[in-house]
Amino acid sequence: MTCYVLSDMTSSLLFSPLTLPNGSLLPNRLAKAAMEENMAEAGQLPGAALHDLYRVWAQGGAGLLITGNVMIDGRALTGPGGVVLEAGTPLAPFRQWAEAARSGGAQVWMQINHPGRQVRANMGGMAWAPSSVALDLGKHSKLFVQPKAMSDAEIAETVERFAATAQAAERAGFTGVQIHAAHGYLLSQFLSPLTNQRADQWGGSLGNRARLLLDVVRAVRARVAPGFSVAVKLNSADFQRGGFSENDAKQVILWLNELPVDLVELSGGSYESPAMQGRAADGRTLAREAYFLDFAKELAAVARMPVMTTGGIVRRAVAEQVLASGVAVVGMATALAVAPDLPARWQAGEDRAVQGPQVDWKDQVMAAVARMALVKRRLRSLRPGRTQAARHSPFATLLMDQLRTGRLTRRYRRWYAARAA
Repeated sequence: MTCYVLSDMTSSLLFSPLTLPNGSLLPNRLAKAAMEENMAEAGQLPGAALHDLYRVWAQGGAGLLITGNVMIDGRALTGPGGVVLEAGTPLAPFRQWAEAARSGGAQVWMQINHPGRQVRANMGGMAWAPSSVALDLGKHSKLFVQPKAMSDAEIAETVERFAATAQAAERAGFTGVQIHAAHGYLLSQFLSPLTNQRADQWGGSLGNRARLLLDVVRAVRARVAPGFSVAVKLNSADFQRGGFSENDAKQVILWLNELPVDLVELSGGSYESPAMQGRAADGRTLAREAYFLDFAKELAAVARMPVMTTGGIVRRAVAEQVLASGVAVVGMATALAVAPDLPARWQAGEDRAVQGPQVDWKDQVMAAVARMALVKRRLRSLRPGRTQAARHSPFATLLMDQLRTGRLTRRYRRWYAARAA
C-alpha cells in the first residue's frame, strides 16, 4: 500500500511535503534531477565550483537535489571531470558539498554509478560490462573502449563498491543515494538483453538480468541507517528494438516493491538511443515535455513507493499534469540549469517557463554533445549572486568543451597512473 496521498489540488500539491517509505520528508514535490556536471577538482574530488553550484540550487526552492554521477570506482568514469567516492576517499570535500546543498532545507541525494561500457577510449580506464558488446554509435563508435565481460568476482566487487560509496555518502552528510540503473550505464546494461548476452545466473531471463540491481539495492540498504533514503533510477524503456521494455520495467518495479526502496525515478534511453534528450532510436515519438509521463503513469500504478519522472519539463502546468497523473515527484534538470530558482518563482505565483539550449545540426550525435556542452557551460557559470543566463555559440562552446575535456583527460590519466603505481 502506498504511503503518500495525491489530491485534486495539484497546484498546491507541487509545494506540499511528501513522506517517503523510510519516514523522511521531502519539503515539496519538485526535484532537481541529476545532471553530469564534470566539475571535479584534482583527485576527482568536489571543490569550490561544485559547492557554489549546489548552494545556488539550495536556495532555488526544490525539495530534493540529486547530484550528478558520482563514480563508485576511480578506474571507470563517464567523463574525466567526474567525482569519485570510494572506501578511503577523504570525506571533507564531500561534507562541504553536502552542507552547501542542504543549506536551503532540501533533501540531498548522491547519485552513485558505474558506467560499464560507456567509458571513453582516450581515458585509459577500464570498461566492465555484462558482455563484450561495444557501443554502436556509427562513425563515433571508436570513441568508446571495447568492454570486457565481468567475472563473478568483479560483479561481487561492484556490489561492494556501491555499498561502500553509499555508506561514505551518509557519513559525509548526504540524506540519501540514488542508484543509477538507467541511461545505458552498468546496471542498465545488465537489465537489457541487447547488452547482456550471458548464459549464467546474471543473464538470460529478466530475473537473472535484474539480479545485480536487486543485489546492489540490498547491499546498500544493509550498509546505511533506516532514515537514509535509498532510491533507484530506472529506464521505463531503452527505446531500442529488442532492448529493455516497458513490461520489463514493470516487473522490475514489482521486485523493487519487495525491497526497502524510497523512490523510483523513471527515465529512458542510453548513449545509443538518447530518449532522455527527447530522441528514440526505435522510431517512437516522444512528447515535447514530460517525455516519459505515459510510461510513468502505468508504472506508478503498480509501484508501492513514490515514483518520480524526469524529461524535458519546463512549465508549471506540465509539472501539475505529472502530479495529477499519479506520479509523486516532478524531476527537472536542464530547466534548473537555465533558471535555478524556477521552483521558488512558481511558488511565488509566477508562471514562468524556460527553454533549454537548441542545436539543430544534421549530425544528431554531435548535436546532442553540443547541447550537453552548453548545459555544462551554464553549470560552471552559476555562483551565488551570479545566475543571469547568457547565450553562447554551440560550435564555440563545443570547441571549448573539447579543449577542457582534453585537459581533464590528461589530469585524470596522471591520477589514474599514480593510483596504479
